[in-house]
Amino acid sequence: MRQKTHFLCLPAILAALAACTLFLPPVLCAEESLSDLKKQVETLQEKIEKMEKSQDWNTEDIDMLMDRVDKTELHTATDKISWGVNFRTRAESIHYNDIRMAPSSMIQNFFTPVAQGGFNGATKQQFQQAVADIAASGAIPEPEKYDADNDVIYTNRIRLNMTGRYNQHLEFRGRLAAYKVFGDSTGVKFNQGSLGDVTFDGNSASLPHGDTLRVERAYFVYKNHFGDIPYSFSAGRRPSTDGPPLEYRNYSLQGGSPLATIINWQFDGASLTFGLEDVTGIPGASFKLCYGVGYESDWGNAASLNYSQAELDDVHMLGIISDLYDNGTTSFKFSYAHAWDVTDGFTGLAVMPFIVSKNNGTYTFEQNSGGFISRLEPQTNIGDWDAASLLIRSQIPTENDHIDWFLAGSWTHTNPSQISQNPFYELMGMGLLSSNGELEDRDGYSIYAGAIFPVPLVNGRLGLEYNWGSKYWFNFTGAEDSLIGSKLAARGEVYEAYYIQPIFGNNFFVKLGGQFYDYKYTGSGNPLGKPVKIADTTALDTINPVIDEVWNYYLSATVQF
Repeated sequence: MRQKTHFLCLPAILAALAACTLFLPPVLCAEESLSDLKKQVETLQEKIEKMEKSQDWNTEDIDMLMDRVDKTELHTATDKISWGVNFRTRAESIHYNDIRMAPSSMIQNFFTPVAQGGFNGATKQQFQQAVADIAASGAIPEPEKYDADNDVIYTNRIRLNMTGRYNQHLEFRGRLAAYKVFGDSTGVKFNQGSLGDVTFDGNSASLPHGDTLRVERAYFVYKNHFGDIPYSFSAGRRPSTDGPPLEYRNYSLQGGSPLATIINWQFDGASLTFGLEDVTGIPGASFKLCYGVGYESDWGNAASLNYSQAELDDVHMLGIISDLYDNGTTSFKFSYAHAWDVTDGFTGLAVMPFIVSKNNGTYTFEQNSGGFISRLEPQTNIGDWDAASLLIRSQIPTENDHIDWFLAGSWTHTNPSQISQNPFYELMGMGLLSSNGELEDRDGYSIYAGAIFPVPLVNGRLGLEYNWGSKYWFNFTGAEDSLIGSKLAARGEVYEAYYIQPIFGNNFFVKLGGQFYDYKYTGSGNPLGKPVKIADTTALDTINPVIDEVWNYYLSATVQF
């Protein structure tokens, strides 16, 4: 209830004055003229009127303010979701050097009938024998080399962050995202052999796929205590992109929970987290058990009702993420993941350059001259995958600030089970990091390091990063924000330098940077086929373009609040 102050009315005041005159000495009353008393009463009345007007104005003003407060309280009580926005516009200049591609005469063999000396309509045995004969005679041509430049390409990316809290135990979090190239909203790309050329569940909101808002994240978090141990359970579309240590180059808070060195991928699943700091005495100690589904085989696919009689299992992943130590300045974070029954692809959309089909043991090739969109489906479970990564983050104090640095070492292991039954991969004898029918376990390794230096005079940040991946390095980072391809998936080396200039803190900043990709082996980020040293590739290794080196320069402006 709001209280109002009221002034005495004029009659009451006059009555009070009259009462006062009763107590005045008679001499004074006689000497007081009636006109003087009248003037005093009139003056007093004017003052009272002014005060009443002033009080009326203040009351109306307070009423208006209280109405506004009431509306805010009503909005807070009825609107259960708080929104945040992250918008980035970016310009890039990308330059590819020494792209390798099979000569057109070699490509044409796939569309030439067997009777005319080509591969079209051949059996697997006929194809492999023909290739062996060409190799024995030294007639397999070398790939052609060429450069490609995209002098400028612009993108817009918007992320709408959602948070809602029911009480201290229950929360909802989510993110809607749209990411598009200027002048394109098709959402489907021409497939040139990269996993990023396919629009699928793992990258739909993280790479440019048009102006459609997509659900990148949506999950609930239930929190409670088990004795002295706090725990939380969460399920939904996971916060599995932009994990540590990408927060340095993104100039943001930590964006996801898996280490980005091994997993940067949209997926659905659940997690169970335990806070262990109080029971162990180790600062920041925690343990998280994670589960995810990478592929659902019995929904919407040709094999769902056994139409093709194919036996294809779902792809399940189980992992752990543990903060081993974190005192706010130095931290050690470990992650391990295992995936069962990795498939030879994912359900998605792309424009294929040609279509390969298998009928009665023969393989036919047909050019997609009409640019038709294909719905791609995996056809084979090709093996299991393991990965582990250890990340160290710390600071070096300076006179007025500090230098941030990080170092991550990672390992992957592939255990192939069979050759892909996809007609093209089957013809080439490809399996999980395997070719020519060979099925061998492979171990891959990666190093990722960086340092971010303060620029005190302008409050800027200068970052230097380097990563390296070995021949058999393979991670699931297909959702990494890159028009070239995940740098952390590279089988080779990537160098990056960037400068971040805050304008309004991290709410509005610009970023200028450059990257140099120096690939050493084919197939970065692709689970199929044995990697080949790029310098040793032949026309058969370069049916799709193989990238050797890339220079990328970029400038972006980001608004977030």
